[in-house]
Amino acid sequence: MTQTGIPFVFMRGGTSRGPYFNRADLPEDRETLTEVLLAAIGSGHSINIDGIGGGVAVTTKVAMLSPSDDDWADVDYFFAQVSVEDRLVDFKPTCGNILSGVGPAAVEMGLVQAQGDETEVKIRAVNTGAKVLARVQTPGGAMNYDGDAAIAGVPGTAAPIALNFMGVVGSSTGAFLPTGNLRDQIDGIEVTCMDVAMPMVIARAADFGLTGYETVQELDENRDFFARMEAVRLKAGTAMGMGDVSQSVTPKFGLLAPARDGGTIATRYFMPWTTHPSMAVTGSQCLASCALTPGTVADGLLDRPTQGPANVVLEHASGIIEVLVDFEMNNHFTLNSAGLLRTARKLADGQIYVPISVWKGH
Repeated sequence: MTQTGIPFVFMRGGTSRGPYFNRADLPEDRETLTEVLLAAIGSGHSINIDGIGGGVAVTTKVAMLSPSDDDWADVDYFFAQVSVEDRLVDFKPTCGNILSGVGPAAVEMGLVQAQGDETEVKIRAVNTGAKVLARVQTPGGAMNYDGDAAIAGVPGTAAPIALNFMGVVGSSTGAFLPTGNLRDQIDGIEVTCMDVAMPMVIARAADFGLTGYETVQELDENRDFFARMEAVRLKAGTAMGMGDVSQSVTPKFGLLAPARDGGTIATRYFMPWTTHPSMAVTGSQCLASCALTPGTVADGLLDRPTQGPANVVLEHASGIIEVLVDFEMNNHFTLNSAGLLRTARKLADGQIYVPISVWKGH
């Protein structure tokens, strides 16, 4: 035998896609794990021809699940972002879209037993420490994926998955405002550096000479903008206490503009070296928090509610995403929790094979 087979469930989670593994089926040491994930995805090629990646960042994501030793949680979710071409794996961030599939995958893998028509799955996001309560549909004790819920960026409808995020403030840096400021000036661009579910650098689109309504293609073809944005991101990463972020996908970058289609505010989200085709679940919580916080770069771009809960509708490149934000405004913004509705679907299961030269297995 020249290959090692590893059990997996292949799922769409929200607007992302990737393999979901039982952590026990993977190598324990980080170096070998990295090589296994690179081989499984096919990193190092523009369309990941020798793996199951899809050639874009939203399809080169990996979820690793295990029973949790946390008193609150049922399952631990460890995330990895695999680079399409650069043979890099970033274990620092988490992904809320892939998290949308964790509840269903945990039931499919037998890590969580279905309980009645709806099953609550308590998830600890290992990368950041956030806790998420997911509610999945399990009529007859089995996962159901059919339903009437629709999300922008995914065709058709599916069963709803309700997610409630807790403990997401300072998830990576330990601070709501990692620089200590509501606004910072970097390379002549005013930014808000914020850490809610995902550390982000947020700016007004107009300050880059953009409308904030550009298509994904228009933005991705604007390499001058990306060069300016990356220069700002690198300096912001240092100011946020994250060190050299040149090889890290965090902090992510976001742009804001006034809403034009009935939402709360218009947004664009970057991964960070390409434009997200829709919106990240984690990024949506950070952008919504920025929009609700007085003194940030969102000032003047929206009619800001003064007390929570508030339903923040973010317009993005593929439509909208709604974030129900439970917050208090007593001299300053305090986030209690954020809720979103997503969908997921099991696409395949079985074994994924990597060369035995990469890993011989357990």
